[in-house]
Parts: sequence; C-alpha cells; structure tokens
Amino acid sequence: QVQLVESGGGLVQPGGSLRLSCAASGSIFSFNRMGWHRQAPGKQRELVATINSGDSTKYADSVKGRFTISRDNAKDTVYLQMNFLKPEDTAVYYCNAERWWDKYNVWGQGTQVTVSS
Repeated sequence: QVQLVESGGGLVQPGGSLRLSCAASGSIFSFNRMGWHRQAPGKQRELVATINSGDSTKYADSVKGRFTISRDNAKDTVYLQMNFLKPEDTAVYYCNAERWWDKYNVWGQGTQVTVSS
C-alpha cells in the first residue's frame, strides 16, 4: 500500500505564495491521476487540481491562473504551487492518487493552509 504525505502548508499573508508537496512511499508511475483537494471549515471537500499520467492538468475555476500542479515521477512527488493566495484559499489540503484498473484510491493526511493578515 502506498502512503501519501503532504507538507508545505502554513500561514501566509494574502497575495503570498506556498508550495505544497505530496510525497509517496512508493512509485507514483502506476497512478492514472493524482490531485489536490481542499476542505474549509464547515464546507465540503472540493477538487483543486489534478494531473494525469500524461501530464494533462485540470483546475477548479477558483484557482485557475494562480495554482499550478506538477509531478516528478523520479521523486515520487506531486506539487501544488500556489500564488496570489486569498483568504478564501484557507483550508486543509489533501493529496489523492487514483489507479483505475483496480479502483485503488489513496489519500494523504492533509496539510493546513491559512491565508490571513
């Protein structure tokens, strides 16, 4: 079983930047899609960005042009570069990996991002 560990969260002022990392305990090469989701207090978890094995990416409308997802198969790590952060980006950010042939789906434990002055 592959485990995912997120890091890079913290407190940042509006307009600032953070880079989140999602390190896998095994190879991410077999995963069809990896992504970042977030959950703010009192709200449902929502999709932020995904990247598939062909490096195609998708973003939530709320983060387009500000966030960038990338993957480094050699390091078994997925990143989320977040720029021009807004208070409404405050949430726990979770990493997710999907493998479709056996419907394997795994989540990380989450990392807190707080955007506040």
